Amino acid sequence: MTTDSQIEHSGNELHGRYAMALGEGYEAELTYVWRGEVMVINHTGVPKAFEGQGIALKLVKRVIEDARSGGFLIEPQCPYVALQFRRHPDWNDLQA
Repeated sequence: MTTDSQIEHSGNELHGRYAMALGEGYEAELTYVWRGEVMVINHTGVPKAFEGQGIALKLVKRVIEDARSGGFLIEPQCPYVALQFRRHPDWNDLQA
């Protein structure tokens, strides 16, 4: 199973992504764009062979950690991320 330390973040002032290598050329990703100081998450994807293992949630939790330490808000446009915000009311302070 993958660990949070295997999540790589790349980005600039316009957009970015969090990615996790899953082996055999597969990777999971979460992508976003910046709208001012708000990170707008627009996509989360996990290859079908790896679904149901909590990988997408690991990506979202990493973003939550980064939002807390970086002081920015999140707008969850991706349906999966919006669902996770509803499931985790303790994240409400981070939602734009």
